[in-house]
Amino acid sequence: MTVAYRPARAEEIERAEELVVRSINDLTERHGFGSMASLRPPQFQLFSLNDDPDGLWVAEDAGQMLGFAFSWVCGDLWFLAELFVSPGNQGRGIGNELLKRTLQHAQKAGAATKALITFTFNTVSQALYIRHGLLPRFPIYFFKIEREALMPRLQSCGLRCVALQNTASHLRILAQIDAQALALSREKHHRFLINNDAVKGVALYSRDDCKGYVYVSSDGHIGPLAVTQPNAMDAAFRTALNLALESGSPQVSAFITGTSEAPRIALEHGMRITIPMVLMATSDFGNWRQYLPRNPGFM
Repeated sequence: MTVAYRPARAEEIERAEELVVRSINDLTERHGFGSMASLRPPQFQLFSLNDDPDGLWVAEDAGQMLGFAFSWVCGDLWFLAELFVSPGNQGRGIGNELLKRTLQHAQKAGAATKALITFTFNTVSQALYIRHGLLPRFPIYFFKIEREALMPRLQSCGLRCVALQNTASHLRILAQIDAQALALSREKHHRFLINNDAVKGVALYSRDDCKGYVYVSSDGHIGPLAVTQPNAMDAAFRTALNLALESGSPQVSAFITGTSEAPRIALEHGMRITIPMVLMATSDFGNWRQYLPRNPGFM
């Protein structure tokens, strides 16, 4: 059996995401966490393929897709969004070969820092990443709560919300916040979220002072969220919880960095950790007391 590695094509991204979902659920079920992934339209993957096709690769044999890798670049940061091999084909070196090709993407882009988010219990993958210089930096937790359990715990947070629009002035504000939180610009990713009808993005203000931004999906998921100063995280995350309730979703969820104030606030509101994850990187970057990722692929 000969495995071929080649750039991904737009028409096969949905099939690649089916492979990703199967692989994630196989992993989480084997570790006692149950099935956690569900198939969604691959909007961000297709957006990224159109923006920079060098970051998406497939492994196949005789027309059968065996693995998929997806990375993106913003400024000096290369981020591995997805790297999965189908159940039954793991342990054959396919993941390592896919990683080599996505790392070529980082080299071509001149990225100074490489990073990813993976499951804490995925020790095989962590070993692979460590061999390539990506070391564990800090924990990230997936928190979740039922809407009815959250409602009686919420209080007014005092921040004013201004709906984000795809305008030069709003993108400039977002760039300034990201520079303070992450030390990089993610303008193209903001454009993607702002133009997504299933996501509501707002800038967060205390009087006339912009404290940060947050996006909330129609399914009650919070993120990304960024603030200009660590002491603004408390009010920002409380505001995000209120916005998530307004979505009407039966559940509210968020990926929360263990370095911020948000885990304490989440627990105060009855949220519970469901999945432990870890950020791995070749070097420290950004101030993660000021940023909560959207998901392991978007960051």
